[in-house]
Amino acid sequence: MEKPEAESSASDRQLTERKLRALAEFAAGAGHEINNPVATIVGHAQQLLAGETDPDRRHALATIGAQAYRIRDMIGDVMLFARPPVPHPSGVDLPAVLREISERFADDLQRLSPQFQIEAGAQIPIYADPVQLRVVVSSLLRNSIQALAGSGTIVIRAWAGVENDRPLAMFSISDTGPGLSAGDREHLFDPFYSGRQAGRGLGFGLSKAWRIVTLHGGTIEAASPEAGGVTLTVGWPASAPAAGHFTEDSH
Repeated sequence: MEKPEAESSASDRQLTERKLRALAEFAAGAGHEINNPVATIVGHAQQLLAGETDPDRRHALATIGAQAYRIRDMIGDVMLFARPPVPHPSGVDLPAVLREISERFADDLQRLSPQFQIEAGAQIPIYADPVQLRVVVSSLLRNSIQALAGSGTIVIRAWAGVENDRPLAMFSISDTGPGLSAGDREHLFDPFYSGRQAGRGLGFGLSKAWRIVTLHGGTIEAASPEAGGVTLTVGWPASAPAAGHFTEDSH
């Protein structure tokens, strides 16, 4: 006999929470063991770099230091994913945030020469931690820019929606880059999953976006037609939820 949908959903949430706790414990232990040797590598590389005059060796030492920092940052990303900071939401205007983030990527958009447009008219209220909302929009837009590889179209849309009598702020980011394979769809929001073999680098940005959106009680979905391209659609509460939603226990 199949489990009722509500019971199955609760079981899935519990499984996800256990996985996240296990990931956080791993990251904490790995961070302690890895950060010490990384700090030693960085320190020695910087000492050698200070007295080095040969351009090739300076470049090699700088690369060593940069890659060591990258290891440290990856552990930090895992920690933030498993145990993100509790949101401090407030009322925000969604179209204003979308335009602000788009302006930050103006150089990338001009360099890649895509056709870019924003379809968002009047104010659309969204109830979100302003910093975390900007992380989500930046991650999704960066994913689309990277997918275009030089040319294509990006369209950002925003509109008001309703789900189960709950007002939502909706937005989507569509691009004409490579689509998603079946494997990409299955692992799209998994940490460190990469779809670069298909021409789309998924990396860690989408998993962070998923984590933030779900922590706010929202949804994020991907659609990829056979003709190519991807549309990522986010549904986000437009008003404050019941008291106590944004707590450490929600992690």
